[in-house]
Formats: sequence, structure tokens, C-alpha cells
Amino acid sequence: MTRKELADKLQVDPTTLRNWEKNKPELIKLINAGLLLDKQIEEVEKNLEQLKQIKEKSHVEKLIL
Repeated sequence: MTRKELADKLQVDPTTLRNWEKNKPELIKLINAGLLLDKQIEEVEKNLEQLKQIKEKSHVEKLIL
């Protein structure tokens, strides 16, 4: 993600983001950790949905056999 995209996502000016990077690196670390966690949660939810579909398909196939 570019700095501009990150600034847009955080709804701040790119200059503000640059200032945070320079003056508040711990804030940027927390933001990045949060974004990574969001991505991991999305992946887990996607995997859970796939598992539910597999389980449902398996259940239907057992009923047919």
C-alpha cells in the first residue's frame, strides 16, 4: 500500500502521515499491526466460509449416497 493510499484509508493528509512516521513511529507500527490483523481476520473468515461450504457439500453427498 502506498503512503497516499494509507493516508486515504486513515482519512488524513499525506503530510500528516509523513509527520507521524517521523515523530510518532510507534503510532505507525500500531497502525500497520492493525492493518495486518484486519487482513488476517479477512483470510480466516474466507477460510471459514470455504470450510462451511465443504461441510455442507459433504453432508449433502452423504444424504444422496
